[in-house]
Amino acid sequence: MLERYRIDVQYKTRERQVLNAILALLTGILSLSYPNFLYLIAGGYLLSLGIVFAMFRLPSTLAAVPIVTGVIIFIFPELIPVTFAVFLALFGFILLFAFQFSILGVITLIIAALIIANPGSIAYLIAAFLLVYGVSNLIKFYQEWEGN
Repeated sequence: MLERYRIDVQYKTRERQVLNAILALLTGILSLSYPNFLYLIAGGYLLSLGIVFAMFRLPSTLAAVPIVTGVIIFIFPELIPVTFAVFLALFGFILLFAFQFSILGVITLIIAALIIANPGSIAYLIAAFLLVYGVSNLIKFYQEWEGN
């Protein structure tokens, strides 16, 4: 006898938003606290972000970009400035064009350019991006929650 089961997972934007915000804030604080372990922190964040994207059924390309970037950072830690700057540039363009967060997209592109221009301060620039991204996600979540 054949039985069919269907599991229906709905796209939960609020849970994803809160999880992204908490993940970004914790990673930003860790980046500021332990800049010598930046490759572990940044690589772990990117892998976690890709897993969160995959869990919440975002497009596979969008989920694969942070995972591939995190793996590259783990394998080649000396390439953190270039790798993370490229990730931020892609993420900034995605924010600008797909999700229409124009201010956050512009800030992300500026931080990517600053990382390329000054790779010595990458830990602080990554922390700045993560803290801005986390706080903006929390603010957006609060605005949506208050509106409903």
